[in-house]
Amino acid sequence: MSEAQHVYEVRARKDRRGVDLISDVLPFGRLRYGEQNAVSNAIGYAKFYSRSCGAVIRVFDEVGNVIETHEHAGAFKEW
Repeated sequence: MSEAQHVYEVRARKDRRGVDLISDVLPFGRLRYGEQNAVSNAIGYAKFYSRSCGAVIRVFDEVGNVIETHEHAGAFKEW
């Protein structure tokens, strides 16, 4: 993993109303998703906003176990 990569966590909300996307690179630390496809929307957001440097996205279950890991290589190229 490169130092320039963003690290995101997708965790189920304790109130069972969707998921939280958590990262130090987010302005307020987390984003909440409550719709049916909340997990895929959170992953898509993380990939889109980390397109210049890449991202590692870990999806956790309700217990706290990692169930998926997505690695997204940034599209930024030096000239």
